[in-house]
Amino acid sequence: MSPGPPGDVVIGLDVGTTAVKAVAFSPGSAWRATALREYPLCEPRPGWQVQDPDAVVAATLEALRECVLATAGASVTAVSVGTAMHGLLALDRQNRPITPLLTWADSRATGQARWLRESGLAPELHRVTGTPVHPMSPLTKLMWFAASDERTCAEARWWIGLKEYVLLALTDFLVTELSSASGTGMLDLVAGDWYDGALELAAVNRGQLPEVLPTTAILSSSPALAERTGLRPGTPVVAGAADGPLGNLGTGAIDRGTAGLNLGTSGAVRTVVDRPATDPAGRLFCYALTADHWVVGGAISNGAHVVRWAAAALAPDLAAGAEDADEALLALAASVPPGSDGLVMLPYLVAERAPLWDPDVPGAYLGLRRGHTRGHLVRAAVEGVAAQLAAVVDVLDTVAPVDRVRATGGAFRAPLWRTSVAAALRRPLSVGSDAEGGALGAAALALHALGHTARLEDAPALLVASLDESPAVLPDDAEVAAAAQRRGRLPSLVDGLGRAAAALAAGAR
Repeated sequence: MSPGPPGDVVIGLDVGTTAVKAVAFSPGSAWRATALREYPLCEPRPGWQVQDPDAVVAATLEALRECVLATAGASVTAVSVGTAMHGLLALDRQNRPITPLLTWADSRATGQARWLRESGLAPELHRVTGTPVHPMSPLTKLMWFAASDERTCAEARWWIGLKEYVLLALTDFLVTELSSASGTGMLDLVAGDWYDGALELAAVNRGQLPEVLPTTAILSSSPALAERTGLRPGTPVVAGAADGPLGNLGTGAIDRGTAGLNLGTSGAVRTVVDRPATDPAGRLFCYALTADHWVVGGAISNGAHVVRWAAAALAPDLAAGAEDADEALLALAASVPPGSDGLVMLPYLVAERAPLWDPDVPGAYLGLRRGHTRGHLVRAAVEGVAAQLAAVVDVLDTVAPVDRVRATGGAFRAPLWRTSVAAALRRPLSVGSDAEGGALGAAALALHALGHTARLEDAPALLVASLDESPAVLPDDAEVAAAAQRRGRLPSLVDGLGRAAAALAAGAR
């Protein structure tokens, strides 16, 4: 067994879309312990992307237990919780799930989102709540339930998300916090309370939604948690924040002019401002980190999973294992010149978010010719995702200009992802280690909540000596030129694809 930490420990939980990472840090030292558990994302019907909430909680408790064991008896001063945003789950009066967890990727509420846009209600909802109108949001999901599932609506005592269910398992308290609440599409960001106009649309009342606590609120772990994980009874549990805002804190992207970029199953670019700010055109989100730190940016639904799709669809012969297939495909793609010899992929395999917020636009390859190979198809997919991230940065520049980009995410272990994204952004890209991001952000927020730092910005330095970045990836001139050409064509390509998709849908009716 490896030696334990030299002092007390704080544990950050990063409960994501397909896996939970628990990381134990010993402030002031380089010691850390990491535990990872995965769980499936299921699609029982086309467009329905759901999870078993109890499976997610079980994986979280297993990862937490492994971290506690690694501390070798040292005192765990706090556990802090970060979770994926935009989930929706109904509970009965005994706090038992009566629905699966509808994740951010679930697009069943496409019709409701479209109606809000066509009715003219979307701009005001976005201005008040900071959440773009899209099927990802719990608001539109609730509207879908009200229109399609009266029985569940009648049985539901509570409507909550992933954060609330995890906190319930850790503490026995059914509460939420400002950050996760700010991503529901139902919170008035200025008032810090549920927005009556959104509740009316969702057909829910305040009594069905949890109390909103500060992200620094401290709860106590439950006796059951102590039995399952080895934590001492009453260990402080910091309510924490959503994974996106915590990612900015954990990667050091919290200063003005610095954007945090994450690329995993999905992707996002965000920067921090000191008060709620929304894009008048409705292209960016605004979510809370704390009451004094607000994250403005955009998330894309189609991240590195586009290459995983390519492995299954284009190269089943290479798919000895998921990671092996990714590596083999990216090697093929790297042999193709920047720009993929004119091939463009619009990578909208699931309903896309920023900056389009139009779930009806499908994915497509454009410019396909006989000479294009699997390598071209994969490189075009990577470049298509990079172009979406760059489109978010272009909009972000109009609200909170971006000078520097700090990136994290497993995709960046591959050189092709690093160089393609740097070229699309036209900025140096600093890539942090995998241990950073959400888990480090959660642990840093805990130290701030416990009073170890007066300024939130100073908290990460108590956990890591430095950001441990590899040398910044500098944009290659040839790749920048190819990316710029692709970016110039992107709006017209997306517009044309939208019209073509509408014509196909009309023909199918």
